[in-house]
Amino acid sequence: MLRKFFSTTSVRRISNVLEEKSFQVTTYARPEDLCITRGNNAKLYDDINGREYIDFTAGIAVTSLGHSNEEVSKILAEQSKKLVHSSNLYFNKECLDLSKKIVEHTKAFGGQYDASKVFLCNSGTEANEAALKFAKKHGILKSKDKEGIVAFEHSFHGRTMGALSVTWNAKYRTPFGDLVPNVTFLNINDQLTKLQDYITSNKDKLAGLIVEPIQGEGGVFPVPIETLQGLKKICSENDVIVIYDEIQCGMGRSGKLWAHSYLPKDAHPDIFTSAKALGNGFPIAATIVNEKVNNALQVGDHGTTYGGNPLGCAVSKYVIDTISNEQFLNEVLRKGEILESRLKDLKEKFPDQIVDIRGKGLMLGAEFKEPPSELIKKARDLGLLVITAGKSTVRFVPALTIEDENIHQGMNIFEKAINDVYGN
Repeated sequence: MLRKFFSTTSVRRISNVLEEKSFQVTTYARPEDLCITRGNNAKLYDDINGREYIDFTAGIAVTSLGHSNEEVSKILAEQSKKLVHSSNLYFNKECLDLSKKIVEHTKAFGGQYDASKVFLCNSGTEANEAALKFAKKHGILKSKDKEGIVAFEHSFHGRTMGALSVTWNAKYRTPFGDLVPNVTFLNINDQLTKLQDYITSNKDKLAGLIVEPIQGEGGVFPVPIETLQGLKKICSENDVIVIYDEIQCGMGRSGKLWAHSYLPKDAHPDIFTSAKALGNGFPIAATIVNEKVNNALQVGDHGTTYGGNPLGCAVSKYVIDTISNEQFLNEVLRKGEILESRLKDLKEKFPDQIVDIRGKGLMLGAEFKEPPSELIKKARDLGLLVITAGKSTVRFVPALTIEDENIHQGMNIFEKAINDVYGN
């Protein structure tokens, strides 16, 4: 349960925190009685208010190796003494090493079999921006009208204008007027024949298709293997580039290095993107392409000032080496089974509230009949941090290194929160 404590560090008054928040732009709704000051693996601490939390959010699937990871801290300190930034005017060794590791580990752990080249940037939305540009460039080289993009209902791909254009939820898109044109949203659950009819009849106008193998923000929906396999076949036949957004579901989150590692080779993407856990909290992202896509690119087609900086790459080398390990990934699956079992038990106890449990590995969702905003708040009051996905799903994405006892303790808190909010 929620533990209050007295920190030996300097504690500021809550009123000071509320005063300081007035300098933040109005883009987030945050609880005013919570201000994170430090963390340790799967726990977060608010020294200002004297509180401790079990963290089932991992910074929205980012700190997969835990908060305040000692090796990450060591790498940051050591690399910062050597080289932080040099720009993309020149090669830097950390960038070259990381790119090689991403391609080689991807192939070794069942990911994109023809992965070839890597573009490094700073965030998930930037990685998707690059993927969309690369797909459109490939299409336009075939025909000036071949620039459209297919995306899917319940998708989320980022907040910049291109990535936002392929993000389904209208509340994210409509406040900003016209976005990138020629985007079509289809229903991922439609019959493949219906999807094939659309793509085939518009093949001369379509450059790419972007999909999350496990939809995250939309409600934690794993896309069936046969659907992804069918989509890749359809797109290959019509020269449409397939992009897998692995920003949330990748980097071991599903129990495989990439969520598409569950797929046969004929369902592998032409491009896939990674961010979030790639730097365990340090901003870094990657867009990985095959030779077909790379052959469409020329010097100057895209760029970034900070992308591939030595500091981020040094951290990411450690992260991907750590996660690209069969024993580590098996542990993710084992822990995921514990968490999923506890969630299924709750579904049996609260059948009038919980309608579905879904996901893979340590990316799980519990769908409630009603939006669970009050439940999220109650869990937080009791000492557990969880977040929503979609309209009515509670999302569970803890650190991949979370201890078994913290899984159980967190679920005990979650069960109490359900009891307090809904009764039994």
